Formats: sequence, structure tokens, C-alpha cells
Amino acid sequence: METKNENIKTFSQHLDKRYGKTGSEMRIDFEIRAKSFAIGELIREERKLANLTQEQLANKIGAKKSFISRIENGHSDIQLSTLYKLIEFGLGRKINLTIQ
Repeated sequence: METKNENIKTFSQHLDKRYGKTGSEMRIDFEIRAKSFAIGELIREERKLANLTQEQLANKIGAKKSFISRIENGHSDIQLSTLYKLIEFGLGRKINLTIQ
């Protein structure tokens, strides 16, 4: 016999409760910040795989270490040109953009 606990919520339900329904201003703001954080994590992982410190990466692209730190922590809204420079010139990787 299967019972259902109605107190258990899905992750989506938690997001709806905390940040509002998908498409609401508060939810859009949350999703933008979440994606910025995810991009920062990807950059951090790639930097470490390249055996570079934040300072070394910053020097390669003509930026400050604090700028790399802000990006990696999701606290900076970077331009696409900066993202390209970081990935292609700083890390020697290729960027691939997919729109769904």
C-alpha cells in the first residue's frame, strides 16, 4: 500500500514559494543570479584544470584578481566579450552557445 505525504514538496514548488512562479520578476531575478553562479563555477573548474591561479588568469586577460574572484563567486555581471576573452584567451578553450 502506497501512502503519499502531502508535506513533501518538489524543488520546483520550493522555488515557487520562495521566489514566485516562473516568469515573475522575483523568479527571473533569482534565475539570472543562479545562472551567473553556474557560469562562475564553470570558469573556476576550467581555471583549476588549466592549473592557473585567479591572479594568473587575470594577468592573461588584462584584468585584476578581484574581478576573477567576483566572476567565480557569481557576484559580477560580465559582458559576453569578457566571457569570450576569459574562455578563449585566458583558458584556451572554445565557447559554444546553445539556445533552447
